[in-house]
Amino acid sequence: MIQPTVVIIGGGVVGASLADEITAKGWTNVTVVDAGRLPDAGGSSSHAPGVVFQTNGSQVMTELAKYTVDKLSSLSWRDEPCFLSVGGLEIATTPERAEELKRRFGYSQSWGVAGARLLDPAETVATWDLLDPEHIYGGLYVPSDGIAKSVRAIAAQLDRAVSRGARILDGHEVIGITTTGGKVTGVDTDLGHLDADIVVCCAGIWGPKIAAMVGQALALTPLAHQLAWTAPIPALAGHRAEATRPVLRHQDADLYYRENGNGIGIGSYRHRPMPTRVEDFGRWGAEIMPSVQPFTPEDFEFAVAESARILPATAGARLSEAINGVFSFTVDNMPLLGPHASVDGFWFAEAVWVTHSAGVGRAMAEWIVDGYSSTFDLHACDVNRFEKYQLGPQFVEATNLQNFVEVYDIMHPLQPREHSRPLRTSPFYPRQQELGGMFLEAGGWERPHWYSANDALVTSDRNTGWNIPQPDEWASQYWSPTIAAEAAITRTDVALYDMTALKRLEVSGHGATDFLQGIVTGNVGRSVGSVTYCLMLGENGTIRSDVTVARLGEELYQVGANGVIDLNWLRRQLPEGSAVQVRDTTAGTCCIGIWGPRARAVVQSLTDEDFSHEGFGYFKAKTAYLGLIEVTAMRLSYVGELGWELYCTADVGLALWDTLMAAGQEHGIIAAGRGAFNSLRLEKGYRSFGSDMNNDHTPAEAGVEFAVRMAKPHFLGREALSTSTPPSKKLSLLIIDEPNGIVLGSEPVYAHGEAVGYVTSAAYAYTLGTPLAYAWLPIELCEPGTSVQIGYFNRLIPATVRAEPAFDPKGERIRC
Repeated sequence: MIQPTVVIIGGGVVGASLADEITAKGWTNVTVVDAGRLPDAGGSSSHAPGVVFQTNGSQVMTELAKYTVDKLSSLSWRDEPCFLSVGGLEIATTPERAEELKRRFGYSQSWGVAGARLLDPAETVATWDLLDPEHIYGGLYVPSDGIAKSVRAIAAQLDRAVSRGARILDGHEVIGITTTGGKVTGVDTDLGHLDADIVVCCAGIWGPKIAAMVGQALALTPLAHQLAWTAPIPALAGHRAEATRPVLRHQDADLYYRENGNGIGIGSYRHRPMPTRVEDFGRWGAEIMPSVQPFTPEDFEFAVAESARILPATAGARLSEAINGVFSFTVDNMPLLGPHASVDGFWFAEAVWVTHSAGVGRAMAEWIVDGYSSTFDLHACDVNRFEKYQLGPQFVEATNLQNFVEVYDIMHPLQPREHSRPLRTSPFYPRQQELGGMFLEAGGWERPHWYSANDALVTSDRNTGWNIPQPDEWASQYWSPTIAAEAAITRTDVALYDMTALKRLEVSGHGATDFLQGIVTGNVGRSVGSVTYCLMLGENGTIRSDVTVARLGEELYQVGANGVIDLNWLRRQLPEGSAVQVRDTTAGTCCIGIWGPRARAVVQSLTDEDFSHEGFGYFKAKTAYLGLIEVTAMRLSYVGELGWELYCTADVGLALWDTLMAAGQEHGIIAAGRGAFNSLRLEKGYRSFGSDMNNDHTPAEAGVEFAVRMAKPHFLGREALSTSTPPSKKLSLLIIDEPNGIVLGSEPVYAHGEAVGYVTSAAYAYTLGTPLAYAWLPIELCEPGTSVQIGYFNRLIPATVRAEPAFDPKGERIRC
């Protein structure tokens, strides 16, 4: 087989890792191009302090870091190690941070960071003896953290790539990308043209410049970050090793530290954000590397004073070297990985820090060569995940500046973005404001979590024994007892839910049926008016997304998807020359979910169409007029109650809301928010892609194998499923045995004293009067009745595996 020609733009720690990994997979026709002189080319890798902390709230980021530590620990260059395994210590100087470290310890257990442990104040000071014990409340210690020597890592990995046949062209600045017919054909440099079948942009802070050459906006801002090295300090006199103490993170002050022989390196985020532009970078070959800006001492004054307070040995120390080093921030603090949406053969591996570099190299090599990563779930890193508003220059910069400010802040999982709001609003927004909606934000959409207009319901005569918990201080943030009332009214009467934020795609044109049949796991070629819940799989049989496909015409479908990433995926699957069109209709339409035992009475009063169970079956769709408004009604329920999703064009959305609310008054109708919605959907065991299941999971593992029709002769991923082995893990329902033991997600699950899994989604079940959670567990622990424990802020909460769903297991309420 003829190997494709691969050009990697950027030979920093990411590009070098990719060159090593992709040549190790047998693709050796690889050229690495860099404008600087490798291995010390002058990008962010050249000045990075190399501080590596593996634990992260994101599972994939932790796993990328773990791989990086494992790989770099095994590498050396010229007999010098590429990783110094000195450990990592995060300290708490406030009670609030001490609690946050307990939560972070939970992440380490959920994601399998070996050896992590919480330290009391005395143990923390003993681990870093230069700390002033007066200010220490505790610590989190990970023995496998440490210091990545990025320039050595670049050299070692490039050497291995070259030994397999790759070539290095440093001193070559990329000035253009050539394409033909929507496919990349080569790279132009200032020293000549390079043919290419595949081009990967690993240009780091130059990424936006390269991306612009192929018409791609990146949600990336280069920002300067201050780093200084002290002159020798007496406390480290005679210190011969580069570092023996752990790397140290003082997040209460936005600082981190690492030893450097007889001195200490101090990194600071406690300064004004300093965005930079590519055109402001210096030139390669100059005395100062291009990724370094002039140091601004006034911005470092706090870092000096705080370091003297927390590490008295640094008081009065002179700074021997100090820089404002530039590196990348993204709007969701995740890397930008994957293929260009419309230029075939062009790939991105951008916004990657040294901490995750080798993991990203491995992931990208798998994705490019095999078509998917078998090691990492990359859906949260896909460069195509962003909505258009997220790529606007003003939004990108404002968000990234705020992310810089908040980089070490204690962030609640529900904490919304505060700037650039409101941005995306449904047609119902004026009424939601009038009802006192408490808005959170998701995907740019304003989404009410509950309505203050319903506060009085909590103590009204409609309260017939509703279950209202008493969450702790953490769980009670962004919560109100009104959520209990909204959930209860949905179960007893009827409620409206704004579902506009759900992604809606239209698939149409000659061949649409055959196209979808080859992509999704369900049989969508049934009669017009049928609705099918199904999955989209990767070639390896794991879940790419779950979708609802409604057949609205012979060759017209509406696909309820999980985001813009599904839009790009479907478009990439279209055969060349296909007449099928895939279009995003979300912005021009809206959706109301009307659910509850009295939903039919409300809807039927507005139309002559038959909305009875016999005339409008479950998982069916039809067009009807409700009063003056034409809607596409789909009999679906994500809360486990009788009802419909009602779709209409955005221009008449507000009229639809008002029409339903007026007709529902005699039936006790209310508007309800996302807090109730999330509780009700978990009571019914409905999965959420990205939280409960992702690219790591097969349908059988996630408990959604019912959505797979193996009788179909062909669909993407079918062959892999047909040869798959029985699951070794499974998504399981846990009933929490403490009445107020509410958890929020990502907490570790323990059995017999060992971490065995983690929580995906959790909520209080207002219908049942108990907290519940879904969690990934080994198959041997999935039997109902099995006792486990959930780690919550270093407290163990007992829980029991139960058969699912917790509510209405026969589904009688939605089929009445």
